[in-house]
Amino acid sequence: MAHQTSVPFRAGSEGYASFRIPAVVSTGPAASDGTATDPGTLLAFAEGRVHSAADHGDIDIVQKRSADGGRTWGPLQTVARNGTGTAGNPAPVVLDGGRVLLVHVRSAATATEDRIRRGLVSAADGRRVWVQHSDDEGAAWSPPREITAQVKRANWRWYATTPGHALQLRRGPRAGRLVVPANHSVAPTVSGDNGTEGRYNGGHVLLSDDGGANWRIGYTDSNPNGYINANETTAAELPDGTLYFTTRNDSPAPGNRADAHSAPADAGERLIRPFRPQAGLVGPVVEGSALHLGEPDVLLFSGPADPDARALMTVRASRDRGLTWHPAHTVDGLPAAYSDLVRIDAATVGLLYETGDFSAYSTITFRRIPVEELV
Repeated sequence: MAHQTSVPFRAGSEGYASFRIPAVVSTGPAASDGTATDPGTLLAFAEGRVHSAADHGDIDIVQKRSADGGRTWGPLQTVARNGTGTAGNPAPVVLDGGRVLLVHVRSAATATEDRIRRGLVSAADGRRVWVQHSDDEGAAWSPPREITAQVKRANWRWYATTPGHALQLRRGPRAGRLVVPANHSVAPTVSGDNGTEGRYNGGHVLLSDDGGANWRIGYTDSNPNGYINANETTAAELPDGTLYFTTRNDSPAPGNRADAHSAPADAGERLIRPFRPQAGLVGPVVEGSALHLGEPDVLLFSGPADPDARALMTVRASRDRGLTWHPAHTVDGLPAAYSDLVRIDAATVGLLYETGDFSAYSTITFRRIPVEELV
């Protein structure tokens, strides 16, 4: 079957040397099971990196909108700019009333991840957390508001939201809660370490029960054991209200991924048990996206499937809450890296992902995938 693809972001165009870190949401009205009942407007976000592909420097959060389910895209819009510094890691979520929230991080242009992890960057120049909103499906955005004091602990160094979309819970006793997975690093505890080691990565989640007016930290996972250390984390809500978290793991547990669950009554406040290895999701060290289809009861994961390289973008499916996985849709064998999944309508899932013929970072491409292929 032919699959429709489009390219909302291409490196070296529209004033940016590179586009990275995709995130996508649909503003279409949601049914009670969480699936979009019509396409609405798709909002595709990315980091627009002005001068190079580096993770620091002059970086804006940019957006394109699609009114036809991702077949075509409107003009580039700059959503968040931090002067000549960094605004990045977009974590968008569409609320029940239609408001779109965008949580993201900011830092000084010279604040590299390496220097932040070593403790060489001041709090003012380091990673800080902001939120803004749109009430017209992304056509215009409010000024950003800083929430760092609510969601970042003083001893955390590196900090990043998601990457990918965030969640508003639709089931269980905490329905309506906003959940934004995130990660951080802590200071070294072993003599001779400098803080850049993978063991100092940790995971946490941002929670809001009032539509994003106020925020707090939910679970934290900051055990520097050098075995499982949560890094970039994404989440999906299961039919009974359980939260499923999948995380990149840079430490030597089996495979390069780990996962965890949070009970419906906790809804991100705590985990049922700490993150454990998920060797069934074979792939390189990279971010991956999670999405539950709602109906049918299938959990999806997108990410490269080559065990050693960022390549072979694949959507995998689970019918047992993430315990086991099988390949459901392989895009191609090309280089590929970060991705995000969105339910477009009852029949279609969208995949926004980094890819290219010779580099995983040449484009951010959007692919429409029939649900029937994924179940």
